[in-house]
Amino acid sequence: MKLKAFGLAAIAATALSAAAILPSMADGHGKVKVGMITTLSGGGAGLGIDVRDGFMLAVKQSGNSNLEVVIQDDQRKPDIAVQLSDEMIQSEKVDVLTGIIWSNLAMAVVPAATAQGKFYLSPNAGPSPLAGKGCHPNYFNVAWQNDNLHEAAGAYANDAGYKNSFILAPNYPAGKDALTGYKRFFKGDLAGELYTKLGQTDYAAEIAQIRASGADSVFFFLPGGMGISFLKQFSGSGIDLPVVGPAFSFDQGILQAVGEAALGVKNTSQWNKDIDNATNKAFVESFQAEYGRLPSLYASQGFDTANLLLSAMEKADVKDADAFRAALKAAEFSSTRGDFKFGNNHHPIQDIYVREVIKEGDVFTNKIIATGLTEHSDAYAADCKM
Repeated sequence: MKLKAFGLAAIAATALSAAAILPSMADGHGKVKVGMITTLSGGGAGLGIDVRDGFMLAVKQSGNSNLEVVIQDDQRKPDIAVQLSDEMIQSEKVDVLTGIIWSNLAMAVVPAATAQGKFYLSPNAGPSPLAGKGCHPNYFNVAWQNDNLHEAAGAYANDAGYKNSFILAPNYPAGKDALTGYKRFFKGDLAGELYTKLGQTDYAAEIAQIRASGADSVFFFLPGGMGISFLKQFSGSGIDLPVVGPAFSFDQGILQAVGEAALGVKNTSQWNKDIDNATNKAFVESFQAEYGRLPSLYASQGFDTANLLLSAMEKADVKDADAFRAALKAAEFSSTRGDFKFGNNHHPIQDIYVREVIKEGDVFTNKIIATGLTEHSDAYAADCKM
């Protein structure tokens, strides 16, 4: 399955023509300019492309002519992300920032942006410092707090009877949150714990350690191309151990690249294409029609982020920060996940599911097999003093 990458001109044309194509919603209380900084090239580009495409699909469907989106590629580099954020705030005069995939980039951008009075809506990265003591009234995470999906994986490992897991993740904020989350819920022992290099593609040394560890299971968080490389190499190693992971390594955008090696693997997610509600069914159908591929977790998060923003625009003017903040907090939009609400730290309280990788015709995908955690909040909300 091939990812499409549209140029900025094409995206802008799509957004501008949306009002002429679809029935228009009321334009709301005034114009809002959004700066989207996301990863559109290099490693992890598929994640940013999916967030962008999901977001822009919601913009197109809304027909709201008061929403302008400026999109830039951070190249997965913190210094580039900071530079782009400064340009968007100072030169483009954006009201809202969004789009960042990687937690190290979020930590470089979000605190400075919110300190300057801008709203930040995260469609992905949810590092623990921004959920706890570093929370901010202008920061909203529409996806999850980083630990959440890994906590559900730990809970599933308990239910599956695993007693001795080998765990690994990249050495950056989301990787540390991942292993922390798994360990918070997993009741067994650890056969090993490793932090790998961000962007690493050769896992021979790590697989050798797993082989020698005596583990009865493997948990890994390696998003994007890292997960593709690891799972292919692990599958080819001959090691016969069950693998558990979060959706990031088993999501729609990368499953075709992983192939047969992923079949049967259990992974955790707050979203899947088979969640049974009208909004999600329409989203899956319209995304596939628009882009020629099934949506991923990241696409659903981009779609929900845009619809949250659009719902706030219907209730308040972004220039009235208190009213706009209250409108975002109310989260009165139809989410692909069904019911949606924020906790006190502006992170979702939501169900997290256990999925299994299956094959539908020639397409590798996921199906929900259980609910891993119900109405789940995050461990850092108590430290947020908002």
